[in-house]
Amino acid sequence: MRRCCRTSSSSTTSGSTAPRARRAERAADPSTGELLCTAVEGGKEDAEKAVGAAHAAFANFKKTTARSRARLLRQLNDLLLENQEDIARLIVAENGKPWKEALAEVTYSASFLEWFSGEAERAYGATIPAANPASRIMTIKQPIGVVAALAPWNLPLAMAARKVAAAIAAGCTVVVKPAGETPYATAVFGVLAKRAGVPKGVVNVITALENTALIGETLCTDPRVRKVSFTGSTRVGKLLVKLTADTLKKLSLELGGNAPVIVFDDANVKKAVDGVIVSKLRNGGQTCVAANRLLVQKGILDAFLKELKTRMEGMAVGGGLDHNSAIGPLISQAALKKVDEHTQDALSKGATQYWQHPASPLTPERFAKGNFYPPTIVVGLTENMKVWEEETFGPLAAIKVFEKEEEVEKLANDTRVGLGAYLYTQDIGRALRVAESIHAGMVGINTGMLSASESPFGGVGESGWGKEGSLMGIEDYVVTKAINIDISA
Repeated sequence: MRRCCRTSSSSTTSGSTAPRARRAERAADPSTGELLCTAVEGGKEDAEKAVGAAHAAFANFKKTTARSRARLLRQLNDLLLENQEDIARLIVAENGKPWKEALAEVTYSASFLEWFSGEAERAYGATIPAANPASRIMTIKQPIGVVAALAPWNLPLAMAARKVAAAIAAGCTVVVKPAGETPYATAVFGVLAKRAGVPKGVVNVITALENTALIGETLCTDPRVRKVSFTGSTRVGKLLVKLTADTLKKLSLELGGNAPVIVFDDANVKKAVDGVIVSKLRNGGQTCVAANRLLVQKGILDAFLKELKTRMEGMAVGGGLDHNSAIGPLISQAALKKVDEHTQDALSKGATQYWQHPASPLTPERFAKGNFYPPTIVVGLTENMKVWEEETFGPLAAIKVFEKEEEVEKLANDTRVGLGAYLYTQDIGRALRVAESIHAGMVGINTGMLSASESPFGGVGESGWGKEGSLMGIEDYVVTKAINIDISA
């Protein structure tokens, strides 16, 4: 861990160390509140230098063959997996998630490197039949240029890897700005990219906490940056749209969600609860596709609640490096406060607390200053509650009871965002009817997992635009050029 922290104590720019900023960013362990170590607090000048390095490197990198870029991604994939446990420890320390989830995040991150190593060689152009017999028309795909990749804290490695993998596959160069709360895993990813043979200047990492907004503005307004990929809140996404407007950058925005989970009477109760455990409690509920509003049909409510309570009772809460822990801390005291506000607001407006995790596992002395919130189930969710209107981002399972299928479309779509949604039923006709009616970019039927490297990830409405992963993922990093040839004698 100490070696990792020393490695990441400066921004990696153009394959080397950027000039050190005057101030140091301090990151804390969410499970204890203790200082982990420090990273450079980058500023405007650092961001400009990183863009300059990426812009200079692009002149040559855009000419590399797809096969050579695929090879780089496979080599980086191998290095990530070889160092899986060390990186997982780093993720646990800075993010707080349980050990098994941190290991899974490294594997998940590597899957994008593997996937896009294939997509690099499948970014085909086309030939187009021309109306003029003396013409031949073809298209080619070319890299868009320098990319700014702005990654969040909840999946610090995976979200950076997903963006960088697509950019490298396309032939772009990248400036990566990880969240200030979780700088280390991404910084180590930059180091591993260099070891994998990625040329100087192709992957650049700049860290900051207090200067996050300043660096974001610098990257969004620099005309040398031609694309911005952002994962984060809808509020910040809207700001980025305004900041990039003057230079007409291409944007990929993966923003907030408010995912409904619909459990019909005919659902397999165990399977439905399995899915809710995954979609609601993975990373302590801190994912953009986390189950936020549980809509449970009246006839299955009692069985569902009993099974959900039983499962949640068996989930240990504690520090991520305790391999028995299933639920870790929230990222910050502010996050803790928000979850409690949502819980108390629901109770004050008529919801009832069905169950809350006992406090004793949360109070070992070493965790006294940790950001732990006891997993909670409330019943009686209504449309005037905060948890209905906003992402909770925490281990609060809020349940609304419905009676008829006809109610579900209106309830599920009562939000301006539309990222993920889930439904559980054994009626395939109903499953497809409801899935098609839900205002969301992704729908899980009888599963709590929506994301895979081969599947397009993205939302509709105020959840943003663009797709990450899948064969569509590379399209946001290329431009299509049409070439018209006159073959007349």
